[in-house]
Amino acid sequence: MIIIEVKDGESIDRALKRYKRKHRNVGVVKELRRRQQFTKPSVRRRNELLKAQYLLQKQQEEQED
Repeated sequence: MIIIEVKDGESIDRALKRYKRKHRNVGVVKELRRRQQFTKPSVRRRNELLKAQYLLQKQQEEQED
């Protein structure tokens, strides 16, 4: 849970801006999206390997041109 203390004389807009910044930096939305669908570690590793192979292949194609 993110807690933002409103300081004396601080406007609500300023406090809301601090809350939004802290919320973004903590990565709450990113974590929620990641947890929506569970992928097994072996599948995640396989996807990372496929992505790395794809990027390597793209780099090699660019160097040939």
